Amino acid sequence: MPNADNSSGKPREGVYKAEARFTLAEAPGLRVRQLSLAAGQCVPWHYHSEITDTFFCMKGPMWVKTRDPDAVFVLEPGETVAIPPGRLHFAAGVELEACQFMVVQGVGTYDYVPMEE
Repeated sequence: MPNADNSSGKPREGVYKAEARFTLAEAPGLRVRQLSLAAGQCVPWHYHSEITDTFFCMKGPMWVKTRDPDAVFVLEPGETVAIPPGRLHFAAGVELEACQFMVVQGVGTYDYVPMEE
């Protein structure tokens, strides 16, 4: 059964609501998570110092937006995009509708650095 808690002692997730969030696999320097976002939910602007986030859309469409450079990736089910370390990014269903995706996070030490307002 996937692990849905944050009791691992690792750096916490950013503080944002998700309909469901499960760790599907985890090894040193790498993890695979599944997230379901309800209408109106998002993964807010943030970056990671070392890891690449590779998004795999399962139910969508979904947006992955980036800054520096600014880009909008619209993913349909089965499509993917990789966001390198240090690049601000945001994920949600298109027009903030519901979506579901997997994200492969690695290789490196996980952190979640929110964008400063």
